[in-house]
Amino acid sequence: MAESAAYRGSAGRGAESVAAPDAPDPRRWKALAVCLVAGFMTLLDVSIVNVALPSIREGLNTPESDLQWVLSGYALAFGLFLIPAGRLGDARGRREVFMAGLVLFTLASAACGAAQSSLWLVIARLVQGLAGGLLSPQISALIQQMFSGRERGRAFGMFGTVVGISTAVGPLLGGLLIQAAGAEEGWRWVFYVNLPLGAVCLVLARRLLPDTPSAGPVRLRDLDPLGILLLGAAVLTVLLPFVQAHQWPGDEKWLLLLLAAVLIAAFVGWESRCGSRGHQPVVNLALFRVRSYWLGCLLILLYFAGFTSIFFITTLYLQSGLHYTALQAGLAITPFALGSAAAAGPGGRMVGRYGRPLVVIGMTTVAVGLGATALAVHLVPGRGAGWAMAAPLLLAGLGSGLVIAPNQTLTLSQVPVAFAGSAGGTLQTGQRVGSAIGIAAVGSVFFAQVGAAGWSSAYDHGLVVSVAFVVAGLIAALADVGGERRGRSRTEQSARPKDPS
Repeated sequence: MAESAAYRGSAGRGAESVAAPDAPDPRRWKALAVCLVAGFMTLLDVSIVNVALPSIREGLNTPESDLQWVLSGYALAFGLFLIPAGRLGDARGRREVFMAGLVLFTLASAACGAAQSSLWLVIARLVQGLAGGLLSPQISALIQQMFSGRERGRAFGMFGTVVGISTAVGPLLGGLLIQAAGAEEGWRWVFYVNLPLGAVCLVLARRLLPDTPSAGPVRLRDLDPLGILLLGAAVLTVLLPFVQAHQWPGDEKWLLLLLAAVLIAAFVGWESRCGSRGHQPVVNLALFRVRSYWLGCLLILLYFAGFTSIFFITTLYLQSGLHYTALQAGLAITPFALGSAAAAGPGGRMVGRYGRPLVVIGMTTVAVGLGATALAVHLVPGRGAGWAMAAPLLLAGLGSGLVIAPNQTLTLSQVPVAFAGSAGGTLQTGQRVGSAIGIAAVGSVFFAQVGAAGWSSAYDHGLVVSVAFVVAGLIAALADVGGERRGRSRTEQSARPKDPS
């Protein structure tokens, strides 16, 4: 238990410093609480901002494209820095990188709250996403370092609970803050709420978090900066024509998709070269030789593109189209988060028994729930739409709980242990990149319809695109189920004794 010894050496004092070498440090649960609060902050900023978008739009006179960048920029920066930040923490020290990320996240939150223009806010959100990407991998790594056996499972279970709570409470907390501080300036407190949490976490992190025994100098090339740059540029060129659809007239913008294809090819070539030379690429392409892994990554990228964009267009529709308050809009979309949190636990327990078909059931349920949401808006027009969409959003949320955690378990199940960290980081990167792409694509369709056909029609069209992403992910899940069955069939046939005649 060298890591436990290092933990006591950095944080233990007094009587704790003379504890037996193999004894777990009694401060580890307090350290876990610090990690969970920091994780709560970074995940809360994914959901809490949605209900603040109409207020931001009014307060800063924000164009539609900048509203999309407020969400997409955060998700993109968060995703791109997950893998290199995990490596940086392992090499440089998890506590040090955790604290650096926490300082940067808190300062970026202050900058978001103080924004005087939409450009200021977008840049601050990019920095905030980068800081979230620095923090997030340190949390799971610190849990692995501080705990073992059943305690580790309990600690990860607590982290999973925090993920669910942050998603569920985000819209409600955002609505309450805006209601209390006023529609004009209340959106600033959606960001300022991070300041006291960040300050307290920083003090406690310095005192309670352990050092990393193997920490030392890190070389820049080990973080694969060129790989990050190529991947970021490729995703950015995919996003630009969608996000800037109205600000950039003409069809020339779609040529960027050709540039994106070139950049993706350059990224793949560079990553292959890194792997052949023994360097650590940002994405280990060897992982994609495992069918269940690459299909699982594709599935979750498409799914996140579909379901995260729902909150974006729903809050805009309810607040700007139906004139709900931020709190009312937060309450209206809470059923999805509650359904997802309720189904996540049973989904995690059932995945070992049912496998990928469980994910298929979940994604089918999400698609049906979203389709029923669009139908509800048609059947109950006007201000009653929020009540009408509650039940179908709850159904979609229950389906979502059967998708995310079970898919992660199945996607990583056949990955060699030596590649587990890289595989998990790449999977999370796919989630964030999917979120950014989905918000850009769905937002482009939504805003194109608002002026021409009104808010209700815009919401319908946006939901159609969201459902299309989910259905595309469902096709990937079905492909994995079919491939698994064919593999079993071939195995059974080869195991049968051959007819001697």
